[in-house]
Parts: sequence; C-alpha cells; structure tokens
Amino acid sequence: MENETARLRKLIDESGSVVFFGGAGSSTESGIPDFRSAGGIYSRSARYSPEEMLSFSFFREHTEEFFAFYKEHMIYRDAKPHKGHYALAGLEKAGKLKAVVTQNIDGLHQMAGSRNVIELHGSVHRNYCTACGSFHSLGVILEGGIPVCECGGLIKPDVVLYEEALNGDTITSAARHISRADLLIVGGTSLSVYPAAGLIDHYRGNRLVLINKSETSFDGRACLLLRGSLGEVLGAL
Repeated sequence: MENETARLRKLIDESGSVVFFGGAGSSTESGIPDFRSAGGIYSRSARYSPEEMLSFSFFREHTEEFFAFYKEHMIYRDAKPHKGHYALAGLEKAGKLKAVVTQNIDGLHQMAGSRNVIELHGSVHRNYCTACGSFHSLGVILEGGIPVCECGGLIKPDVVLYEEALNGDTITSAARHISRADLLIVGGTSLSVYPAAGLIDHYRGNRLVLINKSETSFDGRACLLLRGSLGEVLGAL
C-alpha cells in the first residue's frame, strides 16, 4: 500500500485540477452503512423493499411509513467526517481539488471543510415545503410524525428518491468539472448506479484513480488501483 500511496501523492503533486467522485462507501468509516454490501440497507428485511420505501410513490401514498424508515435508516446525526474527508478538504484548500462530486446525502464533506461539493442525490440537511417552496432544517424532520410547514404543506427531504430524476443543473455542473479534470479520483462506489456512474464517461484524461475495497467495471481504465478504505488511503497522504 505504501508504494500505491506514494504514486497517488505523485499524481496529485503533478496535477492542477483534481476532482473526487465518491459514493456510499466514502461514508462507511463514519458509521453510515452503504446500500449493497453485507449489513447494508438493502440487506435488511422489511415489509417493503428499500427501493419501494425510498420511492416518490411511497412518500406520497405511505407518508408516515416513509418518514419512519427515512429517519431510522437515512439520517445519522452523530456521524463525523473521517481522515479521508479532511484530506479532500485539505487538497481543496491547497488549490488542487476543484470539486467533490458525491452520491451521498450526509453532508460529511461540508462538515470536514470542503466548499465546492456537488451533491447528486441531494442532502438530508435541506428540506422544502411541497406547497410554498420554503426551506426547512433537519430539525423539522426529526421532530416526529409527518413534518408540515407553517402554511400547511407537506415538507419533503431535498433528496432524490426512486422515480425522481436527478437535477439537470447538478448533473451539468458535475459533468463539466469531471471533463476538465486532469486527475479523477473515484472512491467508495461500485460505479453501478446510473445515471450517476455514467458521469465518469465525461472524463477525458488518462489519470483515473480508483479507491475501493471491491472490483468495479471501471478497474481496467484506471492508471492506479488502491484496495482499501478512503480514510486509510487518503489519510496517509
């Protein structure tokens, strides 16, 4: 691992426009389970599948059950950034890292100090009224029951549910940053969830680094593969 870490450090030193693309595995070291691994959210038995319970239809038709599941499995108030998050924030502060593109909704990159974070699937920290459009804090969601705005409208988490499309402006911004990168670091993602995984195809360079515990379909395109967690790899830089 020391040789691979040294190679990664050299690639970063030689680059002027680094972009990081991360998935659920980026947050497991902070105590947030991913979706598809053993013990992940998808492995937990329930009356409905997670895909059903996190769909827009379920939110609309079974609102109380949706929020019960959402608050138990999607919100982790005690989660804290790990060494990998702080390392990325440090690279941004040094002028190397131009953007973090994340599939996560936990806000840990911002907690660590990253400023240019593109959240493909939204954030649990933003919530809006479906009637008047006003925004509300996470505390409103956690108060209990179905969250309702002062106007009487239903409050929805600003996260992309199944059956919902990703925000067009967000996708465009992510694709633009990835296309301009001279080094793309991908970590903690199986690269199997589309359309988010398809953003990698916008990368035009030849310095793709993959940090992941398991194989991905993009391994053959990488100039450097590091089998490990984001915290241990980036924390060692």
